[in-house]
Amino acid sequence: MEKDHLIFPPFDIKIKKIDGKTTIFDIIRKKYIVLAPEEWVRQHLIHFLINNQKYPKSLISVEDGMNVNKMQKRSDVVVYDRNGALFLVVECKSAKVKLTQKSMDQLSSYNQYYKATYLALTNGLQLFVCRVDYTNKSIEFIDQFPQFA
Repeated sequence: MEKDHLIFPPFDIKIKKIDGKTTIFDIIRKKYIVLAPEEWVRQHLIHFLINNQKYPKSLISVEDGMNVNKMQKRSDVVVYDRNGALFLVVECKSAKVKLTQKSMDQLSSYNQYYKATYLALTNGLQLFVCRVDYTNKSIEFIDQFPQFA
């Protein structure tokens, strides 16, 4: 894994072998998950949102199912506000994957289902965060994750 190069701070990583596969503990799903490169980025992001941004763990969902263009998809991370409305949708990629317009299009297609206020795209090396203005039908890129109220 790209252990030392991610833009997110380190955290107390719990890794163990299960049936010969390296796994990492997911504090949201409360179980060990196979440690794929994208999962490495997702776990760093989750810990960053909880530990550094103070997002409530109870309002974060991982691999939330949805239907996009009649196809079953799973979002990487979604964060709800205290009223249960979608606050943030995050798409995580492996650090080896270059973030492209296609990646942003994937995230945007997910948000047609969610209608979140904020969107984020990361490969652990880069991070793009934007605010969606549904009234003016525009997207504004911002420098950091929004504060959780």
